[in-house]
Amino acid sequence: MASTQARAAVDPKARDGSRCPGCQERDAIISDLRQFVDQLRQRLRQCQQQLREQRDRGGRNSSNSSLPPSSNPADAPRTKSSQKPSGRQRGGQPGHPPTNPGWFPPEQLTEPPILCRPETCEHCQAPLSGCDSYPTCHQLIELPPIVPEVRQYERQHLTCAQCGHTTAGTLPDGVPTGNYGPRLQAFIALGTGCYHLSKRQVEELLTTTLNIPISLGSICNIEQRVSAALAEPVAEAKRHVQQAAVAHADETSWPQQPDQGWLWVALTSYLAAFSIRPQRDRASAQDLLGPEFAGVLVSDRYAAYHWVPRRQLCWAHLRRDWQAFMDRGGTSQRLGRRLRHLTDEMFHLWHRVRDGTLSRHMFQFCMIDIRQQVGNCLRTGANCAHPRTAGTCADILQRQAALWTFVFVEGVEPTNNLAERVLRQAVLWRKKSFGTRGPDGSRYVERLLTVVATCRLQGRNVLEYLTSACTAAVRQQPAQGERIKIHLYYLIPLIGTSVHAYDFTGFRPHSGESHGCSCSLGFNQKMLRAP
Repeated sequence: MASTQARAAVDPKARDGSRCPGCQERDAIISDLRQFVDQLRQRLRQCQQQLREQRDRGGRNSSNSSLPPSSNPADAPRTKSSQKPSGRQRGGQPGHPPTNPGWFPPEQLTEPPILCRPETCEHCQAPLSGCDSYPTCHQLIELPPIVPEVRQYERQHLTCAQCGHTTAGTLPDGVPTGNYGPRLQAFIALGTGCYHLSKRQVEELLTTTLNIPISLGSICNIEQRVSAALAEPVAEAKRHVQQAAVAHADETSWPQQPDQGWLWVALTSYLAAFSIRPQRDRASAQDLLGPEFAGVLVSDRYAAYHWVPRRQLCWAHLRRDWQAFMDRGGTSQRLGRRLRHLTDEMFHLWHRVRDGTLSRHMFQFCMIDIRQQVGNCLRTGANCAHPRTAGTCADILQRQAALWTFVFVEGVEPTNNLAERVLRQAVLWRKKSFGTRGPDGSRYVERLLTVVATCRLQGRNVLEYLTSACTAAVRQQPAQGERIKIHLYYLIPLIGTSVHAYDFTGFRPHSGESHGCSCSLGFNQKMLRAP
């Protein structure tokens, strides 16, 4: 017994040494294979994670992410409309009211009505006489030939007989020192900043259509003059947005060559403010909204807005998150389907509140159950097996109060569609211009976008406002000190459309029937509207 215990207490290494070389080699191979299998398992887990992330990225489209519809891949599912087909053909339906421009009153006619009197009967060629009391009127709208107004100012220099000092005549008040007037400057800014024309397109438009010679360098200089004229109004609009009770905010990329910049927008129901910043961070958001913004901010879940105390998360973005849950399959799919159903039910109630068919008090009562169910789904999703679904639900739970601000605060929308619609115009400009090349160009872009968006929200004429701003800037310019004897500048006149009225007096053979009044309104299909 003692000898057996002594042999068991022998060192394992000594015992392994007593084994044959074949067994030792076998054990070494097994150990290496086990290590290799462990490495393969770890590599397999990494590949599965990469494949899952790649599938998530490849499956992103406008229905489950913030990507625009124009960037959808070829295999992206098409959005199905909830409306059933009506069976009617496209276009105007029988019996719909006409959409032609209204009838111009006589005082707006360019010249007196032109009588179109028939001389002979079209049936028997007999001569006709008399006058029709109820003629068929036809109004024609035409664009007159555009001839720019060119005014010449001769600044005379007279020498004093007593002291010998030469004094030059000054330009009248409101006349700029450059060669182009305020309305033409505003028209150029309208073409580049509102209709997103390139500088060469503006040059061609002015040269061929308006008969105004201009160079590309002059267009760039005029843009900077307009930008300087809009500096104070844009700053004032930005201050008003920062003091608003409810504001919407969003951002998109804007290349500021050679670097990447970001275009930010904050707006209310009647004001908009744009800003181009080099970063997409909290400091940029605070520069736009103000570091002490006290209103309700409607935005997406981007972290740069987390410093705002009162928020409303965009439910349109959240609905796309639910769609992303559904696209991942499994428990995530069931969770996303339930959340999307609750979201659609919420939107149905909200549309009734907006239409006036449901009171806000009743809406708040109906939302109690929906709020509880959404909270339960999010808490369930925070423990989901899919890491991205769990992370999204946990992030939304941290800002759960920001989901329901619109339920209790009037004037707050559940979506950020207002900011996205306004930002869409900037995106179209970015795709055509590929961004800006420096700070001066960025200031011009953000100021023109601010003015155009604000005028559209207020229903104002963009050209008239730009003209007023440029005129005010000219009246505040310093005195001219340079020695210019002849001063020329082009000014676009107020182009008025010419309206001609033609009276077609028709005579019928005497049949004893009463003559009714039949009026037809016709317009040239290639009609051009003057600015």
